Amino acid sequence: MITRRQVLGYSAATIASTAAGYADTEPAYIRLGSGLPGDLFHDFGAALATAARRSPVIRIRDISTTGSATNLKLLERGALDAALTLADTAAAVGTRALAVGRLYESYIHLAVRPESGITRIADLRGALVNVGVHGSGAAVTAERMLRSAGLVPGTDFGVARRALTEALPAIRSGQVDAIIWGDGIPTWSIASTVPALRMLDLGERVQPMRDRFGYPYDRVPVPWNVYPGISGFETIGAPVLLLVAPRVSDRTVRILAEILLHNSHTLVPEHVRGVQFFDRRWLVNTGSIPLHPAAAAYYRSQHG
Repeated sequence: MITRRQVLGYSAATIASTAAGYADTEPAYIRLGSGLPGDLFHDFGAALATAARRSPVIRIRDISTTGSATNLKLLERGALDAALTLADTAAAVGTRALAVGRLYESYIHLAVRPESGITRIADLRGALVNVGVHGSGAAVTAERMLRSAGLVPGTDFGVARRALTEALPAIRSGQVDAIIWGDGIPTWSIASTVPALRMLDLGERVQPMRDRFGYPYDRVPVPWNVYPGISGFETIGAPVLLLVAPRVSDRTVRILAEILLHNSHTLVPEHVRGVQFFDRRWLVNTGSIPLHPAAAAYYRSQHG
């Protein structure tokens, strides 16, 4: 095992020297499952593919999917070589895949119209709630959050399953009463919404979720005005992992680890920089999903 301190002290020449050893080989093509256009999974996948173009060793084909649960299924079936997933979804579903690294944090949001009488999760009883599309990790986490509050989806409240781009006009028009999604902070489409939606504080749900589901969810404060005109609130965080199928070569995993380690400043989209962080020290903290031995060896080689 290695610690997050062991990924400090990087060598500036590492990528160049490693790539030189593979100069005469054809690039390996990696099919990466990301997310839907407009969400941070999709943006991160595109940024990772762009960073890989600077390497003579691999190319990444970013494939849009509905998110974590779908990515895990496709990874298991052999339709993907690598995938982004929420760590809690991976732990719940189970997977043979190995982690290349922990990336950034994804945050669960619950929003209602400003004039809505819904002020806490218990008020969702009898409402129509958009929890996200089938296959998304955020939908898995949202259902856990609601069940931890004693609400059964489809029994205590109605369930809609629209992507966020479709859920926004639905809540504005009154077709749904609340929307739940997982993404970065701020979620750009929400931050630019006029009039602003009202966020519910979710901090009190973190410990009940930990107790019921056994996953160490993070309790995360969101400062005032991160979403314009919205006061500070607390939300639920779960890390995002980059996974690879067991069949992916050690060489490819090593190059993916190099890209993560040395391009972290370019992999988080510009509109969330300063609020959303990809901290290289946390790459090795992959929780219950084992770190790939080739990735671990590479991070260890960069220490000291």
